[in-house]
Amino acid sequence: MSPPVAQDIAAIRRFSRFYTQRIGVLHEGLLDSPLSLTEGRVLYELGQRPTATAAELADDLGLDRGYLSRILRGFAERGLIDRQPSETDGRQTLLSLTKAGRALFGEIDARSHAEIGAMLDRLTAADRVRLVEALSMAEGLLAGEQGGSKNSCIIRPHRAGDLGWIVHRHGALYAQEYGWDLTFEALVAEIAAQFLRSFDPGREACWIAERAGEIVGSVLLVHHSDDVAKLRLLYVEPRARGLGIGRTLVDQCLDFARRAGYRTITLWTNDILVAARRIYQAASFHLVHEEPHHSFGHDLVAQTWERRL
Repeated sequence: MSPPVAQDIAAIRRFSRFYTQRIGVLHEGLLDSPLSLTEGRVLYELGQRPTATAAELADDLGLDRGYLSRILRGFAERGLIDRQPSETDGRQTLLSLTKAGRALFGEIDARSHAEIGAMLDRLTAADRVRLVEALSMAEGLLAGEQGGSKNSCIIRPHRAGDLGWIVHRHGALYAQEYGWDLTFEALVAEIAAQFLRSFDPGREACWIAERAGEIVGSVLLVHHSDDVAKLRLLYVEPRARGLGIGRTLVDQCLDFARRAGYRTITLWTNDILVAARRIYQAASFHLVHEEPHHSFGHDLVAQTWERRL
């Protein structure tokens, strides 16, 4: 592997200076809040989960544990976090945001959403897709996709040909694994066609998971009503299962739905799809309805799951 040349290094540094200035990282307080950038990242992580341990936060954020401890102590003094002993491990303390902490998180999250939205509003829909795809590619490359961990993957927006691939793989996999007939592939084709015909990039999205240059999973988020989005066609290739790709794709849906202003995500599945249901449960979806039906050549039990945002 050849070493980086000076021009490459200069280009990365130039973009870093440009972007940090554009998003206000150099300002004294993050998004006009009393928090530093690092404190804001810690608050954001706590806002994304019901509880967390300090060790989990340190590992996820790559922070020195002593430095993180000082941040958490400051949060506690401001009344932003609550500490409770773990019921399963007395050696661990579970951290969660208090009402005041969630209020501050909500303010910062809303300001960030508004600032990024204003930045993207100056771009065309096509340019927004190109930008997000480029950023996803950069994230994957810097995370080690090329020449790095064989388990790492890139999550990118869809492009020409991807929806056809999704139809193909759903038809083939569900026939192989569950014996479903061609009516299921026809249903997937109808969903894909409707998505492409009425695609609204501000309210809908499709994400493709790639590993070593190959598609290994995908998911769609589509408009259902002003307040409700629908998660559709989640799948992960057998060879890529167990790597957290399904949960990552669902998290993409949750993040996008919040930014798009939805209040609820709903999805339709069948009880036979045990692995998918585990992903939904882990992402705090709740079963709200189920009923038997005969479809795709089999007697099945349909389920509707929901997640409030």
